[in-house]
Amino acid sequence: MAFTVQDYYFRKAKKEHYLARAIYKLEEIQKRFKVLKAGDRVLDLGAAPGSWIQLAGGIVGGAGLVVGIDLKPIQHDFPKYVITLEGDIFDPDFVQTALGDHVPFNVVLSDMAPSTSGNKVADSARSALLFERAFEVALWALAPGGAFVAKLFHGSDFHRLLAEVKKKFAQTRVVRPEATRKQSKEIYILAMKKKT
Repeated sequence: MAFTVQDYYFRKAKKEHYLARAIYKLEEIQKRFKVLKAGDRVLDLGAAPGSWIQLAGGIVGGAGLVVGIDLKPIQHDFPKYVITLEGDIFDPDFVQTALGDHVPFNVVLSDMAPSTSGNKVADSARSALLFERAFEVALWALAPGGAFVAKLFHGSDFHRLLAEVKKKFAQTRVVRPEATRKQSKEIYILAMKKKT
């Protein structure tokens, strides 16, 4: 039986006590672009089960803050400077109430993805909606100069969304990390230096 990339990263995550293989996608982005720094305030959208929080928390340390939000509960024993919240980021009242005391952030992360249906057009449209909402939250929550990293399924909305991001950030890149499954349409848009 062929040994797949999926198996490799799944086993590696288990061995290294990470909550999900997705950590290696953020780790690669971090190694290449140094998005996260010690002392940063980080917001992680769609954070369950919490592997991106693990990586972000380890980098920002006790002088920083990591807030993770998901529809599902995030059940893990994190350090004191990590806050996990259960809620819907499409609910503006929840976002304002939950995050009001913590803004501004230096970095907003989103690894949100829709439950896939197998219909590529529908799945990429749902992914675009999640990306757009993450982008709206990032524009509200980020300090000037802040960074935004978010997943998007490559589809018909890609060029429009990338153009929107470019208007608000001085630097943008499209990244497809090594840990991404071969058949996956997912990419990450990395935006740095939010304009004032």
